[in-house]
Amino acid sequence: MKIKITSDSTCDLSPELIKKYDIDILPLYVSLGDETKKDGEEVVPDDIYDYVDKTGVLPKTSAPNISDLIDLFTRWHNLGYTIVHFSISSDFSSSYHSATIAAEEIGNVYVVDSRNLSTGQGLVVLHGVDLAAEGKSGAEIKEECDKLTSKIEASFVVDSIDYLHKGGRCSSVAALGANLLKLKPCIEVVDGKMISAKKYRGKIDSVIINYVKDRLNGRDDIVKNRIFITHTRCNPETVKEVRDKINELMPGFNEIIETTAGCTITSHCGPSTLGILFVRK
Repeated sequence: MKIKITSDSTCDLSPELIKKYDIDILPLYVSLGDETKKDGEEVVPDDIYDYVDKTGVLPKTSAPNISDLIDLFTRWHNLGYTIVHFSISSDFSSSYHSATIAAEEIGNVYVVDSRNLSTGQGLVVLHGVDLAAEGKSGAEIKEECDKLTSKIEASFVVDSIDYLHKGGRCSSVAALGANLLKLKPCIEVVDGKMISAKKYRGKIDSVIINYVKDRLNGRDDIVKNRIFITHTRCNPETVKEVRDKINELMPGFNEIIETTAGCTITSHCGPSTLGILFVRK
């Protein structure tokens, strides 16, 4: 049985992981004014920062279209593979809906709604990779990954809410108040949706460490397989401190994986955003 794992680009897996596990990535589209480009192939996060600095507006992201998905699935189907495809949460994008339509047309394609984004989605993708390596069928992989989605704990702490404000996710009054008070919100993904959780105060480097403590301290319900440190242009020293703090508070992870967030998280949260993402028991 040949299984091919595919995912849309919002999973934020690094090029090294994509190559290591032979995952086929389908890019979302990012519109910078009149130009529309493929996420990760024709546009990268630095392009987002430059565009926002110059124009004061955020780019828009859009899902792969059905023909993109049909092309992807057809290619692997014709090579004799059963395909398991992973999408960003259906509450964030039409990517999942389009993938199910394409899957019905091609056949032998199983689509997983990750109920997540960024490496929260990436954790589900890598679980699919593990199951495929164990010889599970496409149907079994989908079933197990669907179960996993509710156990993913994904959150990020955001340095500035300017990007959230530009994207219409907080009011002008809230943005002004948060900036004056130097508040750094924690954004959680819960049941496929983003919510605002705890708000921190202070410089982002110290806030990030406090956030990591809050996420891990005293926990005994975390699966010590993989944990992601995913960030947007953070201070490398701070990222190293996060890794050290994880090892201090919760030693024994099989993998601590650092990735840089792609265009979707960058567009929503801006620079100096960092999250730790893992699986609960």
